Parts: sequence; structure tokens; C-alpha cells
Amino acid sequence: MKGVLLVNLGSPKSTDPKDVKEYLGEFLMDERVIDVPLWLRTFIVKGIILNTRPKKSAAAYKKIWWKEGSPLIVLSERLQSKVQAKTELPVALAMRYGNPSLKTGLQELHDKGVTEVMLVPLYPQFAMATTETIVVLAEELRKEFFPQMKITDVPAFYNKPEYIKALSNSIKDYLSDKDYDHILFSYHGVPERHIYKSDITKSHCKIDGSCCNTPSKAHKFCYRHQCLQTTKNVISELDLDENKVSTSFQSRLGVDPWLQPYTDRTIVNKAEKDGIKKLAIVTPAFVSDCLETLEEIAMEGKEEFLEAGGEEFYTVPCINDNDEWVNVLAGWINDFNKN
Repeated sequence: MKGVLLVNLGSPKSTDPKDVKEYLGEFLMDERVIDVPLWLRTFIVKGIILNTRPKKSAAAYKKIWWKEGSPLIVLSERLQSKVQAKTELPVALAMRYGNPSLKTGLQELHDKGVTEVMLVPLYPQFAMATTETIVVLAEELRKEFFPQMKITDVPAFYNKPEYIKALSNSIKDYLSDKDYDHILFSYHGVPERHIYKSDITKSHCKIDGSCCNTPSKAHKFCYRHQCLQTTKNVISELDLDENKVSTSFQSRLGVDPWLQPYTDRTIVNKAEKDGIKKLAIVTPAFVSDCLETLEEIAMEGKEEFLEAGGEEFYTVPCINDNDEWVNVLAGWINDFNKN
């Protein structure tokens, strides 16, 4: 019997600093998130970050928390429910960090008699700290607890026409009655070293002006290429003016170089240097709205833009449980069921 496991990032149980600390501990101690030796990761996370960041992060979560709970969890549950209504296969939901856990999700499917799982990391672009860590943990859990189970993971879908169409239509619908001068595509950032580590050719990725545009097998696992290509795909789908579209990367952590240009600086520069008065921001690295979109962009980003001289700031919602996106997912699932 076949089944489906949708997997998103995760969220603290509540906005209590203790719950936020627990969540951040699990998240940041992942060797694919902070990819340094264990002793150094332990010192950075448990010695520094967890002693300073939980209160600040808890305050940020409080700004965006819904009555039903964490927006990311609530939106993921809505997506699961809608997708389940369009397929006969059982559809479970799990989070890479926090609850419901990956093990819980696999156990739910196992208890329903599922022996073949379609694993769907809800990330359009591949990254070590997102898609890879989900696939690796799922396989570890399978070997230890569900040895008779087969897992087939869905690769990055940034280039799938049906996803691009759904994403593009959601952007077009939201901005249809908005007056804007420029669209900024903001993707979650990663350290530059992650790009080099993910390069299966060990030679192609140079993070210069050409490598992401030069055909290579490395692109299958290159987060930077896939982000830039997502922007290009949407520009093509919506026939946008390339001169009125930019790409940037947000949420950097630490002092090591991360993918550039940085979103916060780009937002300010668009107002101060480029004279942009009306800015729209799209966040295509996120399927579900979360802290990074609702607080970092819609609140902090807006404040920075207005302070720099901007006048109108629009944050395009993620595709969340958008009906067209639901149909895309259901289509993939039903194809999996036929094979």
C-alpha cells in the first residue's frame, strides 16, 4: 500500500522562550544546518546562541502567532487536509524539527498499512539544510524502525512547469490591484560553503557571475542556481520586465559569508539608491508563510523600506494552501499512485 508524507520545517510549540529554546536547539544542532565539527557546533549553539537568542525569537514569534497556533503548522495542516481530499492515498504531515516529528509521520502511515512512502519535502529548491536533512533523517528512521518500508523522495521542484504556473498565478492574483515599481524575490540564505559542498562535480560552483548560468550536473543540487532559475521561470511565465525584478537572500546567521545580495540591504538600497517608492516582495523558498515571511519581511522589511524613503511595501503571501498548488501536489501524488 502506498502513502504520502508531507514534510515542512517545523515550529516551536508555543511562544514561550523555553519552547523556542528547545526548538532552536534541535534545529541548530543539525549538522546540515550549522555544518561545523560537533564540538564547535555545540559551543556555538549551546554556549552562545541558546543563551541569547530564544527570548528575542520568542518575541518575534509572538508578533505573528495565530489563535490556532504557529502559522507554519496551521497552514501545513490546511494543505494536508486539502490534498487528502483529492487523493485516495493516506496523506500524513511531519516537521523536520519539533512536532509532529518525522518518526510520528512515518508511524502514522505504517499503522495504516503503508509500505511505500512518497516523501515530499515542501521546499522548491534543494539545500543541505532543508531537502537533504529531511531525506537523510527519513532514511535513518526507516532503517531503524520501518525496515520493510520503501521511501521515494520527491526532488526539488523549482523547475516543474506546473509549480511555476501555480506560483506565478498566486503572485499575479495578489498584485493584480497593487501599484508597484519593482518586485524583489527574496530566498532564504545559506552559507556559501554549502554551495561548494553540494557541488557533485567538485569544480563547477564558483559563485561568480556565470557558473549558475552555465549548464552543469552541479545544478541538480545547487541551491543558488535553483533560486535564480525560479526567478527566471516566473519572469518568463508572467512576462515581467527583467529590469524591474531582483533576487536576494535573507536570514543570514553568523559571520561567515552567505549568499548575496542580502535582502535587508537590498530593501534599503532599493529605496535610498534606486529611488523605488513601491516595492513588492515574493518569498519563493517558502511554501508556507512563517516567521521569515510574516515577521522578517512583512514587518521588519517593511519598516526598513519605509524608513529608507519607500512609500508602499507589499509582501506576496506564500502559496500556502492555494487551490492551484493543492491540485499540483495532488496530481503528483496520483501519478505516484499509478506507477
